[in-house]
Amino acid sequence: MRSLLLLLACASLTIAAERQPNIILIYSDDHGWADLGAQGVDKDIRTPNLDQLAKDGVRFNRGYVSAPQCVPSRAGVMTGRYQQKFGVEDNGKGPLPLAEVTIAERLKSAGYVTGQVGKWHL
Repeated sequence: MRSLLLLLACASLTIAAERQPNIILIYSDDHGWADLGAQGVDKDIRTPNLDQLAKDGVRFNRGYVSAPQCVPSRAGVMTGRYQQKFGVEDNGKGPLPLAEVTIAERLKSAGYVTGQVGKWHL
């Protein structure tokens, strides 16, 4: 019985080690550095669920957008390229050219299931 339990424990550890990590990209308009409780700033707006995600996950706190407007900024994040390279320089430009490969497409080819919620205007 002990051997069976040991075998099951080792098998479950192997399966867990092979799993890809979850990736959640939260991208919001007019989001300031101190807008989440996870930054250690006491705010009127509480964000306990986002704070817990930040505590349990990996936080990238040196991210900067490559455009000051929402559409080109999102286009840059979604493609990993400067949006001027494919003609989405401001909010009046677009849509995102179909030839541009997005982060979602790259993640799908790596075995991830992807989805998006919210406004994207791409």
